[in-house]
Amino acid sequence: MANFILIGLCIIAGILFRKNKILPKDAHKGINAWIIYIALPAVSFKYLPHITFTKELLLPILAPICVWVFGWLYITFYKRINPKMSLATAGGMKLTSSLSNTSFIGFPLIMAYFSEKELAIAIICDQITFTLLSTIGIIVAIKSSQDQKLNVRLVVKKVLTFPPFIGCVLALVLPRFINLSPLDTLFDKLAGTVGPLALFSIGLQLKFGGWFSELKYISIALIYKLILAPMLILIIALIFGLTGIITKITIFEMAMPTLLTAGVVADQYNLNPKVSNLVVGIGIVLSFLTTGIWWLVLTYSGLV
Repeated sequence: MANFILIGLCIIAGILFRKNKILPKDAHKGINAWIIYIALPAVSFKYLPHITFTKELLLPILAPICVWVFGWLYITFYKRINPKMSLATAGGMKLTSSLSNTSFIGFPLIMAYFSEKELAIAIICDQITFTLLSTIGIIVAIKSSQDQKLNVRLVVKKVLTFPPFIGCVLALVLPRFINLSPLDTLFDKLAGTVGPLALFSIGLQLKFGGWFSELKYISIALIYKLILAPMLILIIALIFGLTGIITKITIFEMAMPTLLTAGVVADQYNLNPKVSNLVVGIGIVLSFLTTGIWWLVLTYSGLV
């Protein structure tokens, strides 16, 4: 219960700070910089060196890819039966319906519904999700925009220089050569800032104006993101007889709302940013209900 209270207080605090203009307009950028450059790499160093890689970890590796592929097909089919939808809108919806918020929302909710040690599994989902956004996601954004040209070198550079990706690689490699255990306390303290700061940052950015006029597109994106995407991974798990905590955490991560950065990319490439940002904001609010339902399914249904 304490974790849920913390989640609510952090988001509400962010909303109140924004409405009352207590912080500068772009204060969330500084908070996000701390999370991306310091806190998320610390999470990698805290958990990844202790993971024993087995074939069971193939699910958290492949799940974000499956969700992306089926999401792309889902929106492509929807555009085909609704030809009036612009290419830019379709591109924004592909980004916002197919990429999960596996860290800023996923990490706090996993700690609330399960336990902190399960973050090791969530990190794997998070790194694959970011890689998808930084590669295929950027390519989709560029092709959906009328003003941008594909730059392969820039795509590769964005992936290789992203701090959490670097942190993930170093966390897997360095412990093989250097004893990092004296730094465990430091990593623990830094990693502990992810949840509260991420939720506060989300509160600073939440906006809902003009949602009713875009309800059709918002509904299509969120039905897939919050319901069909985790259901897809659940069905795959059932087909292959996958059970246990790794399977549960993976399905739960795929039930997260839209990745915040996907909305940023949609805005950057002018992919109907109004719809994209509404999908992000409304999805976050609805996810507190839908993830609770998914937790009940995963905990008490006996399916996995």
